[in-house]
This record gives sequence, C-alpha cells and structure tokens, in this order.
Amino acid sequence: MASYTVCFIPLTLSNPRIFVSRQNGSSSSSSRIPLTSSLLGKKLVATQPSHRCFVPKLRCLTSASTVLNVPTAQPENGSSDKIPKWSARAIKSLAMGELEARKLKYPSTGTEAILMGILVEGTSTVAKFLRGNGVTLFKVRDETISLLGKSDMYFFSPEHPPLTEPAQKAIAWAIDEKNKSGVDGELTTAYLLLGIWSQKDSAGRQILEKLGFNEDKAKEVEKSMNEDVDLSFKKQGQ
Repeated sequence: MASYTVCFIPLTLSNPRIFVSRQNGSSSSSSRIPLTSSLLGKKLVATQPSHRCFVPKLRCLTSASTVLNVPTAQPENGSSDKIPKWSARAIKSLAMGELEARKLKYPSTGTEAILMGILVEGTSTVAKFLRGNGVTLFKVRDETISLLGKSDMYFFSPEHPPLTEPAQKAIAWAIDEKNKSGVDGELTTAYLLLGIWSQKDSAGRQILEKLGFNEDKAKEVEKSMNEDVDLSFKKQGQ
C-alpha cells in the first residue's frame, strides 16, 4: 500500500536552559544560542536561522514540523486524481490510532487502534455518534486488551507501527467508497469507521459488535459520510 504526504503539523519546543545572545555589532540575521552543559561544564553554540525566537523569562520557543503520511490504495505511480483528499479529522484519527497502538505496546496498528483514534480525536460527527451509542474510548480500550491481550512489558512498539492487513483493507475500502460516491469533498472519519465495519473478522469489527454497534447503526452512519467536510479544521479557520 502506497502513501502520500498530506500535511505538516506544527510543534513547539521549549527549554528553560536555552537563552539567546547576539554578537556585538553583528549584522547577521541569525542568532546564536549558547547551550550550557551542567554535566561537562562546557558551552555549545547553535545557530538559529530566523528572528522568530523570543525570550520571555529565559525561555526560547522554536518551531518545528512533522509530516504525516496517509496510506492510500493507489500505487506510487498511480493517477493522483483518484486519491481523495482526507479531512483534518480523518488524518488526526489515523495518527491517534497509531499512537494508541504504541501506548498498548502493540507491534502494529490494527482496526481496533484506528477505532480508538476516531474516539481520541473526538470532535467528528462519527465520534459523537459512537459515544451517544455507548461506544467510548475506555470501553474500546478494555475490549481491545480483553481480545488481543497485553503486550510484554519489556517490548517497545516501533515508532510507526505498520498497519495490519485488516487495517489496510479497511482504509482501501474507505478510499474506494469515497471514489465511487462521486461526491466532491474530503474522505471523512465516517468512511474510516465503515471501512472498519466492512472487515468482518477484524478486531475493530468484533469490538464494535460487542459494544452494540450493528447494521442499523452502520446505515445511520452512512447518512453522515460527507458531513465532516464543512467542519474540517481548515474551514473553521476561514
């Protein structure tokens, strides 16, 4: 399964031991940041490329970014016009699912982790629908541990736990359904949830069934498959 870059997520890093100083008479646009080591008693100097660093109470805030890759059903050399755009909430749900898999020390990200990711994100129409029908994050997490067990305490998940085969199929189903719908807009969390539901033997499907989710509720979700488009974070900022 291929992947493509969909967004940059800004991060803020801070360190109270970092302070900014400039060379006297220097006209350079970069600033020098001395970093003092309390262990070695030595001074290291790093160069800041911009003026976007300010120092309230000896604290220096800098900006960084991380790239989130969303898996797609298209090959790397496939036609990009068949790859639907993902809503901000769907992107975050997938990222939070990966994080939940790491929290449980699982070696991979399964449908159950993506389901938890949808609930962690929490603001989508689907997340609210799930909570309203008794499917909460804590219940899903407990059912996941009951179904899949706990990982060894000395095991550490990879930084990016790969998707399981059912999870890949769930995402591929969501992308395919979005393309077949013919509706303009973004792939929402509703597509992800129904993608999980489409995988009958997956852990996510079993957990949903255990918590009372059924075909009737799935049909209700189908009605809101495109409702998150106008509620995306980008739209809110306009």
